Amino acid sequence: MPGKKTTWEARMGGFTRRGMIAAGGAALAAGPAIPGVAWAQKRKLSANDRVNIAVIGAGGQGASNMAQLTGENIVAACDVDFDRVNRQMLDKHFRPNPLRVPLQAAYDKATRYSDYRRMFDAQKDIDAVVIATPDHHHAVAARMAMERGLHVYVQKPLTYTVEEGRKLLALAKANPGLVTQMGNQGHSGDDGRRVVELIRGGVIGKVSEVHVWTNRPVWPQGVPRPAAVAAPDGMDWGSWLGPANVDWGYHPDYAHFNWRGWIPFGCGALGDMGAHLIDFPFWALEPGLPTRVETRNSKWAGNASLWDVKRPAELTSFPLACITHYEFGKAKGGPLRMTWYDGGLLPATPKGFPANVPISGDGGVLFIGTKGMLLHETYGEKPVLIGEGLEERARKIGQSLPRIKGGLHGHEQNWVRAIRGEEAISCPFDYAVPLNETMILGIVALKAGTPIEYDGATGRVTNNADANQYLGRTYRKGWEL
Repeated sequence: MPGKKTTWEARMGGFTRRGMIAAGGAALAAGPAIPGVAWAQKRKLSANDRVNIAVIGAGGQGASNMAQLTGENIVAACDVDFDRVNRQMLDKHFRPNPLRVPLQAAYDKATRYSDYRRMFDAQKDIDAVVIATPDHHHAVAARMAMERGLHVYVQKPLTYTVEEGRKLLALAKANPGLVTQMGNQGHSGDDGRRVVELIRGGVIGKVSEVHVWTNRPVWPQGVPRPAAVAAPDGMDWGSWLGPANVDWGYHPDYAHFNWRGWIPFGCGALGDMGAHLIDFPFWALEPGLPTRVETRNSKWAGNASLWDVKRPAELTSFPLACITHYEFGKAKGGPLRMTWYDGGLLPATPKGFPANVPISGDGGVLFIGTKGMLLHETYGEKPVLIGEGLEERARKIGQSLPRIKGGLHGHEQNWVRAIRGEEAISCPFDYAVPLNETMILGIVALKAGTPIEYDGATGRVTNNADANQYLGRTYRKGWEL
């Protein structure tokens, strides 16, 4: 009803289209800014149709995603360094190894591009796009695809900034026929879905405290920017830089895997693993957007703290380790505190935690409730209940969430089946954007150097006006969002 929020809208702190308009997002809700671009889905696919798929970022993670989709028509592949993609196809360690031969065959038949802007202009037979680029390209590529009526599968983090996520959500809401998916495969896993059922079913009682940790970074971070060197032959460095508004020359410490730790290109450990780990407490507890966030960190590169520099653009790489404290004042079950740890840091052992239960340094989530605890690994796997009588309580909690065929290894196929209308999508943007925003707000607090108080309805920091600059970014000319 007009003027009345749904329960979900209330929990999300007004994270709705109206809320985005109130935050200055009227232009986003009005539709695409590119004249003449198709706004509706191009063609409706049935169960017997093969989906015409393009990939942006054909190597690395993109190759792992596309190896699951070789049963479809891979019509276009975009990458800035196909020499590296070809080497990966020959690598006996490529995962999943048995599928590299059909993937190589599919790539050989696909039309190749180094610049996805040209791909979108030239290739008219695309139905859907997998985007597995460095973080700074995600939103730009996704918006171009969606404005052309294309379904999108976007790797995590969904976007580099808060504002980008809200723009993609507005596009998704304006185009309900488009199937959107974030690449956090644990959301499709059986174990993770059971975790959500158990927490919602009250197996450990009321939860007001959650701890989340990862072993990342496993890439260069907390170091000064190296001197540029010549880019490899065949690499389109200008297209790799894309929307990043920096004049940085090539260095292997940026590309290909190592970009996550560099501020213009990645979102650090929180951006890499938050979509997997924060997913389950965000899903199970429905806390809405955080109302207060504070990040504590080791020193920035060169032993300088953030307060020693004038602009975040002068910072090069993320600190080696961070702890981010989230407060959710509008959580469904009452106020919730969640703490994120990276750089190998771990939470303190809670009182009553059994000595024979390991807390893996690789990453995990620990829910602490009034009747016990629940611990699970990174992708929601191997949940362990800690407390007397909890296993018996768990047996009484039935299945309430659908299971995805293939589990966490079926995340890509779930997207394709949803495009054909065979199955509901696992992690669409209406869920993924608020989850992503929660993650990115930890980075906003890191850059701000102070605790931030956040109004989810307007999408603004209310206690530190300067911190609002970190909700968006400036784009390099020709790559604007």
